[in-house]
Amino acid sequence: MSAQQRIERVVVLALEGVYPFELGIPSRIFGAADGRYEVLTCSVDGRPVRSNADFTIGVEHGPEILATADTVVVASMAPEHIPTELPAEVAAALALIRPDARIVSICTAAFVLAAAGFLKGRRATTHWQVTEALRRLHPDVELDPDVLFVHDGRILTSAGAASGVDVCLHIVRTDHGSELANAVARRCVVPPFRDGGQAQYIEQPVPESGATSTAATREWVLTRLDEPLALTDLAAHARMSLRTFARRFHDEVGVSPGRWLIQQRVARARHLLESSDLSVDQIAGAVGFATGASLRQHLHAAIGVSPQTYRRTFQAAR
Repeated sequence: MSAQQRIERVVVLALEGVYPFELGIPSRIFGAADGRYEVLTCSVDGRPVRSNADFTIGVEHGPEILATADTVVVASMAPEHIPTELPAEVAAALALIRPDARIVSICTAAFVLAAAGFLKGRRATTHWQVTEALRRLHPDVELDPDVLFVHDGRILTSAGAASGVDVCLHIVRTDHGSELANAVARRCVVPPFRDGGQAQYIEQPVPESGATSTAATREWVLTRLDEPLALTDLAAHARMSLRTFARRFHDEVGVSPGRWLIQQRVARARHLLESSDLSVDQIAGAVGFATGASLRQHLHAAIGVSPQTYRRTFQAAR
């Protein structure tokens, strides 16, 4: 990290009934990002917080530290601690957050952001098991129950447990590019990229005993993204009928083969926009989109910006 680069302060708010695993995610991910982030943990009163496990967690800071945060992460809590109305001390703590700060919820913490009004009129997600409860309590939230995380302006919401890792890696990638995010993922031994639009709940994540997996075909595709691959090509490589391949692929990955292929092409295009000086048309050809216009369309659908804007953002970050 150069002397000019600013260290971003991430403050994690631990509430009653917090899940210890999710509470530790921001420190683990941001703490592996070459000193780009400082991670601090607080409670609403500076006192220890009872977790959902058989121990209490001591924190070093009270709510006043929230006023200094560039990013605030609210860790998830056990369902019995989900607030139907925001407790006064929680509301007072959240009121300290700067208007320009980025705010992130992990799993059930979306209920806290919704009760505080942060999600009004915004797209958001939470764990699939509690989506109906969130919809009933907060009908003003545009809830997407099927995705891993949602990035809507300065507010990010994520689904259960491991999707907290995904959203934190997404923040590192957004702030500093895929090279650093991939390095963080390697250090933490986690997948470097799971698209936010990937399904939360996969019916059959591990193939049944004796069944043929589509994993080898996915690996094969990733070495041929520049080629005009059709579903018939993928099914032939897997030595399955079209119908069997499509069904098994969805069972294993959670999305259709076509949607997955577009996700991989967009991900590769993003990497090339960050790390190369290739033109948009050259990148489109390198990742299998027929034209630069097609790349622009798919990138905008995925992250809401043009290739030029995306490239300028990451050039500025570097």
